[in-house]
Amino acid sequence: MHEGAGGPAHLDGGRRLLRPPDVRICPFDTKRALKCSAASNRIRRYVRWVTVWHVRGLVLPESAERDLFIVDGRIQVEPIEGASTIATDLFLLPGLVDVHAHLALNSSARDGATPHERVRASARAHLDAGVLALREPGSVDHASYGVGPDEGLPRVTTAGRFLAPPGRYFPGLAKEVTDFDLPEAALRELEHSGDWVKLIGDSPVPGPGLSRTFGEEAVVETVRRVHGAGGRVAMHCALPEVIQTAIEAGIDSLEHATFLQPDQLPEMLAAGTVWVPTLSIVEAIRWMLSPAESAALARIPEAIAAASDARVPILAGTDAGMGPHGMIRHEIGLLTEYGLSPEAAIGAASWAARALLRLPGIAPGAPADLVGYRTDPRNNLSALASPQLLVLDGNVMRT
Repeated sequence: MHEGAGGPAHLDGGRRLLRPPDVRICPFDTKRALKCSAASNRIRRYVRWVTVWHVRGLVLPESAERDLFIVDGRIQVEPIEGASTIATDLFLLPGLVDVHAHLALNSSARDGATPHERVRASARAHLDAGVLALREPGSVDHASYGVGPDEGLPRVTTAGRFLAPPGRYFPGLAKEVTDFDLPEAALRELEHSGDWVKLIGDSPVPGPGLSRTFGEEAVVETVRRVHGAGGRVAMHCALPEVIQTAIEAGIDSLEHATFLQPDQLPEMLAAGTVWVPTLSIVEAIRWMLSPAESAALARIPEAIAAASDARVPILAGTDAGMGPHGMIRHEIGLLTEYGLSPEAAIGAASWAARALLRLPGIAPGAPADLVGYRTDPRNNLSALASPQLLVLDGNVMRT
């Protein structure tokens, strides 16, 4: 910890606190810092105390050395006299992102915890791993809506309830709707989420093996209605024919797409469809598959490599809920094992994933979401296990 113009950090009951530096900012122009001693009485009436932090490091993916100033929860690059330096010589990311995590499932919360307690315990596990933003593509309830930095937790984008036909998904997890009712049900879930809707496109229930759930016409009409209302649609899918339906319907993100075929990639690229392969659960789903489907899992690395070569966006999602929360580093490692470069794999769990969630990276005026590492994670992914700096929405969570 470095001392700044506002004085040193001090300890309160063993906890390190950061003392705000002696800088005041005009609320009508937070880009302009003023020393209060130099401000006129007229200006002072509009000046309020804020904390101003300074961080210096190599910003990724640009690989540019920068001085960043955190003012009112935002990033700015113009120097501010009196800012308190909290970290230097770091490799900086705009936070890690898990774009496929089910916070209500497999939570570490105590037995008997409420739904709200369960999702928050899961979100804290992600935060501890350096994750500052999450997407929950489907849930058993709506408890994750509103979770975010106001509670000291990652930004959470939800998709409402899983939508599946009656008897076609794991008992108790989905809101069950028929093909006829699917479009209206999707719009109701969009009202809860404000952004995404999640469809179950194929399923191992009732088995054996996978089979299509909703008909093509229902999917097409649902996507049309959701897009018309300003929302986006994610689809759980694995079978090539269901993936094809999703691409042609304009589904925005393919979740799993386990048996994606190389000849489907040009259409995905043209449609702007993203792929979230959830490699962390590949072995966990083997029991759900027919023998032929299980054998076809061996072709996933080929599909990952082909998608990367075709420039189809590949993003990192762990499918936490089927497994533990806070495992994004493992998913990044698997993406590299399956053919992505370290930088592409990190981007899939950081700046590229934030773009999907319509969150900016490290840029002037952007929310101050930062994770910093002592060593370059592109050269050694193990660095991701030890974030030295966590700043969420301008609040210093770790330094």
